[in-house]
Amino acid sequence: MAKILQVCKLIVWDECTMAHKRSLEALDRTLKDLRDNHNIFGGAMILLSDIAQNFNNHNWLGERAILAAKNKDVEDLNATILNFLPGQLISFKSVDTIMNQDDVVNYPTEFLNSLELPGLPPHNLQLKVGSVVIMLRNINQPRLCNGTRLAVKKLMNNVIEATIMKGKYKGEDVLIPRIPMIPTDLPFDFKRLQFPVRLAFAMTINKSQGQSLEVCGINLEFPCFAHGQLYVACSRVGKPSSLFIYAPQNKTKNIVYEKALN
Repeated sequence: MAKILQVCKLIVWDECTMAHKRSLEALDRTLKDLRDNHNIFGGAMILLSDIAQNFNNHNWLGERAILAAKNKDVEDLNATILNFLPGQLISFKSVDTIMNQDDVVNYPTEFLNSLELPGLPPHNLQLKVGSVVIMLRNINQPRLCNGTRLAVKKLMNNVIEATIMKGKYKGEDVLIPRIPMIPTDLPFDFKRLQFPVRLAFAMTINKSQGQSLEVCGINLEFPCFAHGQLYVACSRVGKPSSLFIYAPQNKTKNIVYEKALN
């Protein structure tokens, strides 16, 4: 073990905050002795890893998200990360009702509760303090708009207190109430009374449009494009019909095809 510690380049200490600070000090002294190097930790690179630390760092989380193509993958990732978050898991169940009373028999409440629709919060919304969520409705423009990412600060029965993580109002605390939401892409009308948010540790590629995120160490305004989104991305770069290409060593160029414009 001593020989390994003499030549290793990287040491990863998982869940470091669970260890006593004296343990870190002991490792520092041991490595200095074994490696005959008086630099901190004997000159070895030490990665102190703790997932819970990053949940409380709004600046770090505001720049990052896991992107996936399918809603199912996003849901699985969000649920997995939520389980790592310390604290009590609180469930908020929606009140789902049919708008047309003549359809009540055809669409029972259990069926309405089972519906998972894009742009609509789940019937059983599970959150913890520190969770990252994304707004699904415009309720207080320009602070609380569809697509705003927030960190949950306090959970109450009918109100969520959260901190805005990105944009002009970054760092501001806001209150999110339960509101009625009516989807428009169904053959029948029903109303869901729920908080207009979803977990957003992970997001779909489509939902990430307009989000400034760090992907693989690269700060991108539009990390990925699906079919039909390229024109929108190009218009954000500067000129319509232009193509934004990322190149290493700060050699990014905005390429415009003048002939195509003619």
